[in-house]
Amino acid sequence: MNIAPFELERYFAKYEFSTKYLLSCSDCEPLHLQELLKMADTETLKLWNNLKLAYTESSGHPLLKEEIAKLYTTIIPDELNVMVPEEAIFIAMNCILEKGDHVVASFPGYQSLYEIANAMGCEISKWQPNFTNGWKFDVEKLKSLLRPNTKLLVINFPHNPSGATVSKAEFYEIIELCRQNNTLLFSDEMYRFLEYSADNRLPSASDLYENAISLFGMSKSFALPGLRIGWLSSKNKKLMNKIGAFKDYTTICNNAPGEILSIIALQNKHKILDRNLKLISENLQLLDSFFANYKNLFEWHKPLAGPISFPKLTTNIHIDEFCKILVTEYETMLLPSSVYGFQGKFFRIGFARKDLNEGLIQLESFVNRHTFD
Repeated sequence: MNIAPFELERYFAKYEFSTKYLLSCSDCEPLHLQELLKMADTETLKLWNNLKLAYTESSGHPLLKEEIAKLYTTIIPDELNVMVPEEAIFIAMNCILEKGDHVVASFPGYQSLYEIANAMGCEISKWQPNFTNGWKFDVEKLKSLLRPNTKLLVINFPHNPSGATVSKAEFYEIIELCRQNNTLLFSDEMYRFLEYSADNRLPSASDLYENAISLFGMSKSFALPGLRIGWLSSKNKKLMNKIGAFKDYTTICNNAPGEILSIIALQNKHKILDRNLKLISENLQLLDSFFANYKNLFEWHKPLAGPISFPKLTTNIHIDEFCKILVTEYETMLLPSSVYGFQGKFFRIGFARKDLNEGLIQLESFVNRHTFD
């Protein structure tokens, strides 16, 4: 497969571990190992202390799958396959698509959600949101992109990078569009449970539609990206069997420590989610204050969910140049919209880390010391 470079990941590879302040992290403040182990009950702590570093069950530890199933209303453990989140996208796309298929994908987005299909020779139509008083995905626009032969619709709510989501009514309408058109649905739900109001929380697509496959994992909502544990859920047994067989050619099975630590985290999911939402809420207040002070430079609309947003730079400087000066002279990283292949002066800012204020101080120093038209 001749696939294009993953621009976002190449950007992070260049700056993530050499830059002092990261203002574009998409995950929540990662938990420390000892912090997580303190949450373990007697049974799971025993699993951890007696852990043998052997091969694990291909589709995931049975106890882990039981805990994952509790995140859904109808999904059962047999309808889950545990794997690295990026691997899950790669395998699903390869099991669903063939050259020439038509795919509709929300855009901008995590590049693999559409680039793998593009590399396979599929035709991609991009469902782009409007930026008017915040980001908004219009279902009517989606309808105009769907065709009778559309093989797959790829969605991501809460959305990376904008923080946008759709209403429950709109979500059900999307499901029904797929059902009527016999279109498979891939739903990236990596930020589920990070809605600021439970009223804005969407059900999992895999709970609602037999030809939906949902992606979730420990990296974002549960603040454990280093575990490299995610999963796919679907009631489409034929597709899940195909995915299981394909996985034999990738990782085969998961890392044993990550599975046990994930069990501990999911058994304490409410504690972890409350911790992350509290940090997001506090940091949103910092961002509201910062952007209120610099209305002449930025257009900011608080999102409805997640730890990231996609504000607009309103000065004449190119967004790439703005971010380059910030990272090289102020050791502070923002992601320019160009890494998403998206036009316009937008940038991704993350706000679920404890050192957000330190990064904002550097950003403030930058904009105060430079003259912008």
